[in-house]
Amino acid sequence: MQISSLLALPLKAVPLMPVERVARRLFQLLLSAHGDMFDRLGDYKGCRFSFAPTDLPLVFLIEPDIPRLTVVRKGDAFAANAGVEAPLVMLLALLEGRCDADALFFSRDLRVTGDIEAILAMRNALDDCDIDLPRDLARIGGPASGLVRKMAEEIRRQSLKEMP
Repeated sequence: MQISSLLALPLKAVPLMPVERVARRLFQLLLSAHGDMFDRLGDYKGCRFSFAPTDLPLVFLIEPDIPRLTVVRKGDAFAANAGVEAPLVMLLALLEGRCDADALFFSRDLRVTGDIEAILAMRNALDDCDIDLPRDLARIGGPASGLVRKMAEEIRRQSLKEMP
């Protein structure tokens, strides 16, 4: 499932600060729920990873050793040791371990750049985390946590149905 260009269009105009604030909040949420997320990176913990949704005009940069998330616009200069490019839904499915990264790579639905060993270390680290985005997002839902979880589960279900 590709995000509609109409939905992605506002991200080209909106200032990066609010987008980065939301992304950092979600990143911190995942870190608090999965504190050992980057423990298995070993020598690659000092690498900078880029995750570029092909259907959004943004790139998410992760520095596990700090830990820090930064958002930049596509086309802006940035440095990363390793990167992954795929539609956002696919990147999120990979985060949750819901799809086969090898199959996506060989079918060219996923593009890897830079240090392949670093990407493999990241994949192995994430595989052990048992990340479930609807469950993890519900933790910040307060009284509406049940509704947040159900909505996120439905969005995930519909999105995964349309994935290759």
